Amino acid sequence: MLEFFKGKKIGVLYGGRSSEREVSIRSGKAVSLALRNRGYDVIEIDVGDDFLSKLDDFDVAFVILHGKEGEDGTIQGILSFTEKPFTGPGVLGASLGMNKLVSKKILEYHGVKTPRYRVYRREGYLLPGENNLPEDHFPVVVKPVSEGSTVGVSIVRERSELEEALDIAFRYDNEVLVEEYIEGREITVGVLKETVLPIIEIIPKSGFYDYRSKYTKGLTEYIVPANLPVEVEKTAKEWALIAHKALYQRGVSRSDFRIDKNNTLYFLEVNSIPGMTETSLLPKAAGAVGLSFEDVVEMILSCVI
Repeated sequence: MLEFFKGKKIGVLYGGRSSEREVSIRSGKAVSLALRNRGYDVIEIDVGDDFLSKLDDFDVAFVILHGKEGEDGTIQGILSFTEKPFTGPGVLGASLGMNKLVSKKILEYHGVKTPRYRVYRREGYLLPGENNLPEDHFPVVVKPVSEGSTVGVSIVRERSELEEALDIAFRYDNEVLVEEYIEGREITVGVLKETVLPIIEIIPKSGFYDYRSKYTKGLTEYIVPANLPVEVEKTAKEWALIAHKALYQRGVSRSDFRIDKNNTLYFLEVNSIPGMTETSLLPKAAGAVGLSFEDVVEMILSCVI
């Protein structure tokens, strides 16, 4: 047990009310078990409407909430205001990481390449520079700006499919990002305490790494470390660290990329609070350098504010 946490009760915050509630519960249960195995005094808290009444039940929060309210700065704001130390990013880092459009703009400023895109809003406005993707370009990926785990995401290969995909995405957000679909390979790069972990290549059997492929054993093949050209590997690791720092992540983050047929790399998004289930990617990457699941959990805990 880390010295700072002796005599302190660790509240593992999971569940919540987002579309990612189920995987958050699985992550939270796994984290709780890992902490108990390392000797920590743990209380599990399924975050709901009564959360404020439970603030006195713990001294330090291990935040393993995914999606809105848990990963967007909301819970971080409550914990900051009540002066409870917590894992993961602060309010700014959480809100930046959750918003795919804002994080995209910031990383483009820092020289990170992202797919061309356009934005749709319920209010109908478009800001200068937000539309560098031709209206007749297909295939595209349609996604809510602030959701995770591919919730509300569609691959659209022709114009006749676009309206339905936008309708689906608008169920989850008032802003929708439409990006050019990058045909090719998918990789993810984790950062743990400022150290870049081995790259994982993701090969879903269905061809699309959707919610089912992510969280169902056997539906996706993972290659770690990924077999990549040297320059692609080097750039992916550099960009993952840039994303981690430029978007104010803390302790841990995981960045997703696509690689086209010409080995051109494209950043997709950052995950501020990566999943910690039996199929999750960050523990797989850490395992490739000899870190156990319990090691990873304890390292994340050591980075509390």
